[in-house]
Amino acid sequence: MNANPDVQFPAVSVIMPVLNEERHLRGAVHAILAQEYAGEMEVVIALGPSTDRTDEIAAELVAEDPRVHTVPNPTGRTPAALNAAIKASRHPIVVRVDGHGMLSPNYIATAVRLLEETGAQNVGGIMHAEGENDWEHAVAAAMTSKIGVGNAAFHTGGQAGPAETVYLGVFRRAALEQQGGYNEEFIRAQDWELNFRIREAGGLIWFSPELKVSYRPRPSVKALAKQYKDYGRWRHVVARYHAGSINLRYLAPPTAVCAIAAGLVVGAALTPWGFVIPGGYLAAIALGSVPAGKGLPLKARLQIPVALATMHMSWGYGFLTSPRSLARRVIASRRPAVRDSATA
Repeated sequence: MNANPDVQFPAVSVIMPVLNEERHLRGAVHAILAQEYAGEMEVVIALGPSTDRTDEIAAELVAEDPRVHTVPNPTGRTPAALNAAIKASRHPIVVRVDGHGMLSPNYIATAVRLLEETGAQNVGGIMHAEGENDWEHAVAAAMTSKIGVGNAAFHTGGQAGPAETVYLGVFRRAALEQQGGYNEEFIRAQDWELNFRIREAGGLIWFSPELKVSYRPRPSVKALAKQYKDYGRWRHVVARYHAGSINLRYLAPPTAVCAIAAGLVVGAALTPWGFVIPGGYLAAIALGSVPAGKGLPLKARLQIPVALATMHMSWGYGFLTSPRSLARRVIASRRPAVRDSATA
């Protein structure tokens, strides 16, 4: 964004929850500080109890640039980190970035323009997964394909327009304060839950493919399985907490888990025809991985079916086994207040 003395650019606070992010933190913060934006900007990093060099790197970043600040997050939980950073920040536009997310150079300028043009309370774009080795390339391909994540625009792209939720988000502070910030009981799915409340209050959530954040996938099958199990578990909590918030796309993975499990039982106990269902699923993800892996090395392409199955089965298992006690705890909780910020 080129500076124009006749145009006033709103000041922006970038909030970043981090935990064990020594691998990507410096690059992520540098991508923020290098933004092509003419307005004032600050970066508030909420530090969880990391066991690597994250805190040391954060201290170096603070010493290197006066726009960077830190705030403690002793719980290590993402929603608590976000609320702590919101409370410690002071500008009317709040940009959420993760410690492993890399903003495109004009991300903030574009987001501020879209907030003005659309009147939205939150705008966001594409979670552009990018790998650094064969496994991560495979996961990135799975996460950006329709067979992997359905029609989720913030994964696969699409037309600009109103959305249920967006990746990360660029908010008007007033909207965050009206909602009392993130619900800290939602260890996962806190973005979806907050955006649901904003929409219920009459606010607009806007998706635009102009906005892109590079994302680094989980580095192993085990880490990916845990990530997607937690996604499914907490998405079911959102469904219990907010009636009417579920749709068919979210029911596909648990349905697949049940169907495959039933097919295996029937195939083993009654008739080999039962194996048609799990066999058909394996054939489908194998075929679906071919277009998803276009242009990737052979080793990466061969791992895409593994990534797809891990994502689908882990999400579905998490959804099916999500304990009702989580929803009761969430319903009993109070949303944390962030209204005592400097601009409140």
